[in-house]
Amino acid sequence: MRRSPTLLAALLFGYAFLYAPIALLMVYSFNASREVSVWGGFSAKGYGELAHNEAYINAAWLSLKIAATSASASLVLGTLAALVLVRFGRFNGRLLFNGLITAPLVMPEIILGLAMLLLFVALEDLIGWPSGRGFTTIAIVHTTVGMAYATVVIRSRLAQMDESLEEAAMDLGARPVKVFFLITLPVIAPSLAAAWLLAFTLSLDDVVATQFVSGPGSTTLPIEVFSAVRLGVSPQVNALGTIIVVAVAAVIAIAWRFSLRRR
Repeated sequence: MRRSPTLLAALLFGYAFLYAPIALLMVYSFNASREVSVWGGFSAKGYGELAHNEAYINAAWLSLKIAATSASASLVLGTLAALVLVRFGRFNGRLLFNGLITAPLVMPEIILGLAMLLLFVALEDLIGWPSGRGFTTIAIVHTTVGMAYATVVIRSRLAQMDESLEEAAMDLGARPVKVFFLITLPVIAPSLAAAWLLAFTLSLDDVVATQFVSGPGSTTLPIEVFSAVRLGVSPQVNALGTIIVVAVAAVIAIAWRFSLRRR
């Protein structure tokens, strides 16, 4: 079938609009000039400076720890919330519970960050916890957001699951807890992995809410980059972006290869 030139042009424009900025970022990560708008020749010194930049390294390590912690907590809480909404049927307060779970999906991050900051200040005055702003407060905020997304993903999979599998296992004498771990969890495992990765990505990417609940010595990588680009985009920032793009592309390629093997 002959392709329409208009459709082909629209397709090329769409790809260029999405990926041309990323390609330029990767090219200018090898720029010898510190001015982002001036090409000063090919150089990899931006990567060398990045490797010795303690601020970026510490911020990246902190971001990874927070993302892993909040994603794991989001997965557990999201699974429990999804089970309540799908398996428990109608109960008093269901509408309110569902609204509270999904509220972070539509709430502006600046409102969420301010609300959590006021909550932490009030808790510190009342019980002395959390003491200051740092890893704990950031992880709690990220968990609040990630749990909402995890609940949506897991809930959709649970709603499509054939309950006769669980019923058959219980008819054969398996207890509900054993059924959950041996039947339910393996069936919904892909959605659990998707929910964890989604919460992990959201945590790594968050800037607005994190700014409200972070303190001295708890600067995450997005905030570090956001603070740096105010003074101008440097080859280090471009190098960092290139490394992240390559890492994500590698993970996607590996996942795609595994999916092909399974087929």
